[in-house]
Amino acid sequence: MRLSSVFILLCTFAVAAVLSLGAAWIAAGAVEESSAQAVRTELDRDALTWADVDTNGLQVFLIGTAPTEADRFQALSAAGRVVDTARVIDQIDIVDTDGITPPRFSIEMLRNDDGVSLIGLLPAATDRTQLIEDISRAVPDVPVADLLEVADYEVPEGWDDALEYAVSVLRVLDRSKISIEAGKVRIKGAVANEDTRRRVEADLARRADDDLRLALEITAPRPVISPFTLRFIKDADGARFDACAAPTEEDRALIQSAAAQAGIDGKVDCRLGLGTPTNEWGEATAMGIGAINALGGGTITFSDVDVALFALEGTEQELFDRVVGELENSLPDVFVVKATLPKPPSDAPQGVPEFTATRSPEGEVQLRGRINSEIARQTADSFARAAFGSATVRTTARVDETLPPNWSSRVLAALEALSRLSNGAVVVTPDGLSVTGNTGNQTASSEIAGLLADKLGESEEFEIAVTYQEKLDPLLGIPTPEECEAQIVEIIGGRKITFEPGSATLDLATQDIMDEIAELLQLCGDIPLVIAGHTDSQGREVMNQQLSQARAQAVLDALRQRRVLTSSYEVIGYGEEQPIATNDTEEGREANRRIEFKLRRPEPVEETETTLESIEQSTQTGETSGGESAEDTTDEQN
Repeated sequence: MRLSSVFILLCTFAVAAVLSLGAAWIAAGAVEESSAQAVRTELDRDALTWADVDTNGLQVFLIGTAPTEADRFQALSAAGRVVDTARVIDQIDIVDTDGITPPRFSIEMLRNDDGVSLIGLLPAATDRTQLIEDISRAVPDVPVADLLEVADYEVPEGWDDALEYAVSVLRVLDRSKISIEAGKVRIKGAVANEDTRRRVEADLARRADDDLRLALEITAPRPVISPFTLRFIKDADGARFDACAAPTEEDRALIQSAAAQAGIDGKVDCRLGLGTPTNEWGEATAMGIGAINALGGGTITFSDVDVALFALEGTEQELFDRVVGELENSLPDVFVVKATLPKPPSDAPQGVPEFTATRSPEGEVQLRGRINSEIARQTADSFARAAFGSATVRTTARVDETLPPNWSSRVLAALEALSRLSNGAVVVTPDGLSVTGNTGNQTASSEIAGLLADKLGESEEFEIAVTYQEKLDPLLGIPTPEECEAQIVEIIGGRKITFEPGSATLDLATQDIMDEIAELLQLCGDIPLVIAGHTDSQGREVMNQQLSQARAQAVLDALRQRRVLTSSYEVIGYGEEQPIATNDTEEGREANRRIEFKLRRPEPVEETETTLESIEQSTQTGETSGGESAEDTTDEQN
């Protein structure tokens, strides 16, 4: 009886133990599941989809590969919000970014009639909203399509400068493709004509910093050249072109090759255009250049189908006949050759040029020398007044009826050639015609050669020595010094260049004004500009002068920091010496505290008659006239 009772008791304890263990196991599983579910919920709330959870009893294991250390810490913090941090076991790995190459950031800006489209990849640090706003300001009322993607990598060096430049030039071309990379911008576009292409390319190149690699592919329809002209010269000064035109790249290559063999060093500037009289232009002109080289020198002019060849004085008759005969037989039948071997010079003394017309840098035109009739003189005077303005022309030419019959037509052709120059001279003699001077037109030499060949005929000899000067080129948009003064006034308007009180430190509010003035002065180039500082009469006179000098110098330094060429600028501090208003009121004192920009005026000189010698000197030095002065009031209180 006792053994049975003991057995029953033991069985009861065993069953109770099993039931307790089962209940504990079920409770532990429930705790594990609830902990895992709670942690997953927190991870999802923080968008940490890379992380996963595992449990073992009360321990919670975080596993996965975090993109960054910050993401790992965020996952641990999320788990710690729902379970005791002592239960969280960190088994998270971090992505090794050392071996990952950052992506190539690039943007394509496409502009057409439908608007501006942005395609590409930009750094996350770039302010995308600001970029769209900058584009909208550059091209107002034009829709912008944002198709950009973003990558969170460090901004490469040169990216911001390239992006800023691209936005600044977006308005220049209505149809364009601007490709942007770090430190590099490639611009493709089309314009209406060749002159616009030159102006746009010059403007875009001028805007670019030295550290920015710029590639330009601006195209324009080829111009119609009439007459289609090529003029090659080889003499004691060397080989050169006065005019060069070609219909295709292949023809230009033929001409350049022949010119190199004839002695021209470097690249030949040969215009591509329409209007060639034959498809064999390149071969024909190359033959002509070769003929001049074979003769040892001379001049050959192709004007449409007319060919004028002049050998050098002293060329052997036998050599002349052989070379000219070979050229005539080799040229296509469409060309007509007129070849001239000059006669040896006579022992008679040489006189002064028979007719001379000069145009000074100030625009004054003088006609002097000889002309063949009174009617011809009146015609030349009327032609000059129509071309240059009645008030600028002075005619002192005298009538000489012994001059050749075609003298009048040669004079008119010379005057028309002079009208193509900014300043210069033309000389007509019984043996020829010469043109010298300065111009802002890169193709002026070619145009004058074509004009004279058309007006004078193939049998006339002429010389052209024309110098292109960029500062005279209106297509580049370079303003005159006077226009620069006036535009500074417009830029400042009702604003002022201000300084911190009692100092020569520019106020932050002045930065925009200085940026705009610097951009203009970069375009103006080397002009004689005076930056003058002025104060009111409060304080000691010496201190006011020193303060005005320091403030004017601060403006000069600010322009220099903005890459303005300031070598020709002068800084003057006038202090209180030149008030423009009363110093008895606050308004007057405010007006007297200012910075002025004005041109430095040359000392007045006595007016003298323009001579050929002065024109030739101007041709060599390329001097241009100065201008009046204008003032811009700026500055802040002492």
